[in-house]
Amino acid sequence: MGELPKRAVKAGQFCACFNIRKTARLITQLYDEELRPTGLRITQFALLMAAKGLEPVTVTRLAKIGVMDRTTLTRNLRPLEKQGLLRIEPGEDRRERQVTLTTRGQQALAKAFPLWEKAQARVADGFGQERLQRLFAELSDLRTVSRAG
Repeated sequence: MGELPKRAVKAGQFCACFNIRKTARLITQLYDEELRPTGLRITQFALLMAAKGLEPVTVTRLAKIGVMDRTTLTRNLRPLEKQGLLRIEPGEDRRERQVTLTTRGQQALAKAFPLWEKAQARVADGFGQERLQRLFAELSDLRTVSRAG
């Protein structure tokens, strides 16, 4: 086995993946803290919002939009289904599952949305709205590059 190159010692500082994940964890903590009174985490809130915005939506499409595999998505949807926030039922094609929000899910989103707005404003105010919009565009480009690899 060879020795680790000296340039590898500082790799963490320049690793795109490590830095993006580190930032994502901190941003997630910020949103989770704001949403705490609702009992929802930002990942759950985002899934409910996507389901509401696209409903009815198939598990496959929701997974594709969230850049998740179906197994991971299903594991994340189960607690929401058990809480009665969404329903997962057979679609037109019996092999496909369709996700819809329940009335309880819509009420949960209505309660959580102002708290999400507070977290969003905190990020936008602290980082700058224009910079945030540029960041969204840059992240979109980075996702494109990642898919092309």
